[in-house]
Amino acid sequence: MAILDRWTIDFVSSSVEQTTRLGVRLGELLQAQDLLCLAGELGAGKTALARGIGRGWGTGLRVTSPTFTLVNEYPRLADGRILYHIDCYRLEAAEDQLTVGLEDILYGAGAVMIEWPERIEALLPEDRLWIGLSYVSETRRKLRINATGERSAELLEDFKKSAFGV
Repeated sequence: MAILDRWTIDFVSSSVEQTTRLGVRLGELLQAQDLLCLAGELGAGKTALARGIGRGWGTGLRVTSPTFTLVNEYPRLADGRILYHIDCYRLEAAEDQLTVGLEDILYGAGAVMIEWPERIEALLPEDRLWIGLSYVSETRRKLRINATGERSAELLEDFKKSAFGV
């Protein structure tokens, strides 16, 4: 793992299982109103990471990509708080973004993770954890995590300690 600065880390995951485990670590740390942006091409590992985040959040539901439904909700078993999982792959026009009620979710009381966040970047709150995933090989994926606000920097710091002990 390379710590580039307080706001950014880079590392390589060696398997789908490792990507999922890292997601679990991150999901365990999430609080209401945290925003995770999962960016990367098809096959980059976004859904594996999201599956782990949901598990760490504490949902009893299987996390799947909401490509055709746009939004999935995952209540936490312990307290019923919602983790929203948004997939913006099919959103292209500004009108699409506004008609589906994303602002209510983005600025609501739940935690949120978004796949294809670059498609709605203008709507996103400033404070967010941007996770860029890229394909390295059949089993390896590069992850770059960048915090863009005080809460996301705190979340990144907690994640570094939880996942890597630093």
